[in-house]
Amino acid sequence: MGIQPRNIATCIVLSIVTCGIYGIYWFIKLTDEVNALAEVEAPTSGGTAFLLTLITCNIYGFYWAYKQGEKLDAASSAKGQPSSNSGVLYLILQFVGLGVVAYALMQNEINKLVA
Repeated sequence: MGIQPRNIATCIVLSIVTCGIYGIYWFIKLTDEVNALAEVEAPTSGGTAFLLTLITCNIYGFYWAYKQGEKLDAASSAKGQPSSNSGVLYLILQFVGLGVVAYALMQNEINKLVA
């Protein structure tokens, strides 16, 4: 599959140090990796998701966060791991301006699935 686990603290620090540029890269990679793990048919690529989020002034970002949770839950269930309704949590975090926390939680789930 080619998905490598990432150090969450490093990702957060790099997002801060690069004034959000690494955060964009992380967003795109999260999208692509979750699509690969969930084996979604005709997925929206990370670049397209970022562009839609930018064009819609983050409205698509709320939808994205919710769908990422659904996809991660489906991937966890497929591997026999317990899953919860993560989409709601990611949506709330995104809505209150804590998107980076949602990214970290998503990365944590990805790390668990590829370990």
